Amino acid sequence: MFTRFAELDTLLTGFTRAVRDILGDTFVGAYVQGSFALGAGDVHSDCDFIVATTELPQGEAESQLRRLHDEIPTRPGFWTQHVEGSYADTASLRGIDGLGVPWLFCDHGHRQLIWDTHCNSLHTRWILRNHGITLAGPPIADLVDEVPPDALREAMRAELPEVLRSIGPWASFDLAWTQRYTVTTYCRVLYSLATGKVASKRGALEWAYRNLEPTWRPLLTQVMDDRGRGWDPDDPPRPGSLDATYAFAVYAESFAD
Repeated sequence: MFTRFAELDTLLTGFTRAVRDILGDTFVGAYVQGSFALGAGDVHSDCDFIVATTELPQGEAESQLRRLHDEIPTRPGFWTQHVEGSYADTASLRGIDGLGVPWLFCDHGHRQLIWDTHCNSLHTRWILRNHGITLAGPPIADLVDEVPPDALREAMRAELPEVLRSIGPWASFDLAWTQRYTVTTYCRVLYSLATGKVASKRGALEWAYRNLEPTWRPLLTQVMDDRGRGWDPDDPPRPGSLDATYAFAVYAESFAD
């Protein structure tokens, strides 16, 4: 068992077999990271993966991977629509020096692979190194170095002023989902800034509830309680919650100093 969902485990098993066949000798291992690795995955989570390779996919291997990811969402079932991850070469996956290298990336709910740095982050490396679930291959700690806490803190300090601006171009603030995602993202960044570690969405919200000023507890409680509403394009933010979120953003960004 990799997760608590039998359907997802079956998908991951077949997916790992397929990419191993496609990549051949360049396949090193396949791993789950993200919320499922942190023990917090639920039906509102995507399942994040990293496939480690000796070299970045190219040529026929890249073409076959593109066909695979175009086909997976057409299969029946729930989890075929909710996988996300990247194909990372072991050299750039190893440590900080590999940051900035684009990896072949499957975005949540998308069928077309792109070259992107989405998963090439200290955040991903920390989760992999400390909590990654091995689907196939050597222990992930053999492939990923420890992430220095101060390096993670510095990355979060740089990210704080960009959180709100980075969300706007791809997620509408007219949606309740975006309001909740924004608050949660700030909490995760603040948690990493404070601890030099990475928490799940729920874990970061609970930490914020305990450690930030009590005035923010109603907002944090609303975000936690409303997670079950999921993503709904017709679901607007609760009255007043967006203004509270913008105020929380100002408060959170003050920690960058």
